[in-house]
Amino acid sequence: MFSVLSVSSVVKAVLGKKGKAMAAKKRAARKGGGKKSAAKKKGAKKVAVKKKAAKKAAPKMSAAEKTAEVEDRIRRLEWWHEAKFGMFIHWGLYALIGRHEWAMEREAIPVAEYEKLADRFTPVPNAAREWAALAKRAGMKYMVMTTKHHEGFCLFDSELTDYCAPKRACGRDLVREYVDAARGEGLRVGFYHSLMDWHHPDGATCAEDEGARRRFVDYIHGQVREICSNYGKLDILWYDVPWPLDAEGWESAKMNAMVRSILPDVIINNRSKLPEDFSTPEQHIRGEESVDGRGWEACMTMNDSWGYHGSDDDWKSPKRVVQNLVTCARDGGNYLLNIGPKADGSVPRESIDILTKVGEWMDRNGQTIYNADRCKVKSSLFADFTRKGNTLYVHAHFWPGESWSIGGLTTKVVSAKILRTGEPVKFEQDEFGTRFSGLPAEPPDDPVSVIALECASEPTQESGDFIRKGMPRGKA
Repeated sequence: MFSVLSVSSVVKAVLGKKGKAMAAKKRAARKGGGKKSAAKKKGAKKVAVKKKAAKKAAPKMSAAEKTAEVEDRIRRLEWWHEAKFGMFIHWGLYALIGRHEWAMEREAIPVAEYEKLADRFTPVPNAAREWAALAKRAGMKYMVMTTKHHEGFCLFDSELTDYCAPKRACGRDLVREYVDAARGEGLRVGFYHSLMDWHHPDGATCAEDEGARRRFVDYIHGQVREICSNYGKLDILWYDVPWPLDAEGWESAKMNAMVRSILPDVIINNRSKLPEDFSTPEQHIRGEESVDGRGWEACMTMNDSWGYHGSDDDWKSPKRVVQNLVTCARDGGNYLLNIGPKADGSVPRESIDILTKVGEWMDRNGQTIYNADRCKVKSSLFADFTRKGNTLYVHAHFWPGESWSIGGLTTKVVSAKILRTGEPVKFEQDEFGTRFSGLPAEPPDDPVSVIALECASEPTQESGDFIRKGMPRGKA
């Protein structure tokens, strides 16, 4: 039997031998362990040095230059703030699979297998004309279409790759067809371009290898130059998913300066890792205060997929679409609503039905949305609000019946009417709210009814605490 002391000595001896062996292995690995690992570290170091140099070289802007930049941004965004409502289009090879635009990655489809889809992608000519006509009927004022999604397949004619629609089975420039269709309906034109690329050989290694980064960044910059140069005036450039690089790695400032040298009036979103002209909350609405003249735009799907997904039946109702549009307009933002055309270019029937209903509502109520001002009135259990000047629009999505009120509305109301019919509405007002009476029992419009209130000044609303603390109370 070993004593405690002797056991301890043995353990120390064994551990000492193991520790020496492990240390020797580590030294060997550090000295010559794996050319690939060494190259990887070397590449990562080069990328880091480049980023540091880029940050150091960034020039500071003077106060006068800053003012000029903000004023120019406000000028360029003016039409966009007036428009409020746009159509997003996600279209690519993934429409042939019909299971969401991320099918290639989420289902781990090998590149060699996925590439074959390009030999089957033969949409009908000028399918975009249907999209543009639908957008116009829906009351949308601009369109943004994918020129290249994450799959890497380009819908435009590119000199940088053969993996594009004109050089494969389609044989046509689908971006050109889209641009012509949008302009034919008098709509503003936007391009979406994914920075992330699952097809390009350097699309992942660029984060660790400087040679790969240089090749991949040149490729993406080159494509951005192509789409900005070959289609005439472009109104919106909408980047997406900057993985795996940051703004310095992408050389985003250089890329966007190049874009503006070609298209001085274009507006650019914030997904090249620079704030640029507007932010892009996705699948939710988050109103943002304007900083340096910037805007914001909520982008959403009509079901739960951006690209065509044949079995995704979780469709938003026309009422929900109108509610979202109203909320965006209320908080000074835009609403970019998506369609995912099928592989042949046709639009799913559900999307057509929803947008047709929304368009009918916009025909009657568009004045409450287009060019709306930010609205300070927000609180109701059955309505939302938009504002233009001193006119407050009450959008009742749950019609409350013949009499109801808006609590905390402190601005003096001069007159009220049902917007659809023009019929005057009776009202009484005190310090705690405004009560309406004599209204129809059933909603006067569908899917959302609007009451227009002319106010003596900009409409404002007190918080719930004001009512809770100030309203007379009963006896215990």
